Amino acid sequence: MGDPEVTDVSRRSRLANERTYLAWLRTGLAAIAVAVATGKIVPSVADVSELPFELLGGGFALLGLAVTSYGARRFGEVERALDEDSFAPLQPSVATALAAATCVLAVAALVLVFVR
Repeated sequence: MGDPEVTDVSRRSRLANERTYLAWLRTGLAAIAVAVATGKIVPSVADVSELPFELLGGGFALLGLAVTSYGARRFGEVERALDEDSFAPLQPSVATALAAATCVLAVAALVLVFVR
């Protein structure tokens, strides 16, 4: 039987990867909820032009899809790295792209809220 300490570290690492994957999913679902609220609910309760809010909602939906799909990919990368006793760093380009997309959508939301 293997070293209990190594087994415990491996178990904790895999559980941490699972929690991180669930965080990616929660983030994706939150973006999709914002998409529905922005694209459908706001125009139905406010006296605003629908198209800009629908486009913004579509942007948030795409962000949700990107975060959710990348989270699934990332989960697999980390699992493979754990199998190989290796490390799978988060790619800075992906982190930057997701942050940039979020910032663009946030600025667009601010513009829609404050410029009518």
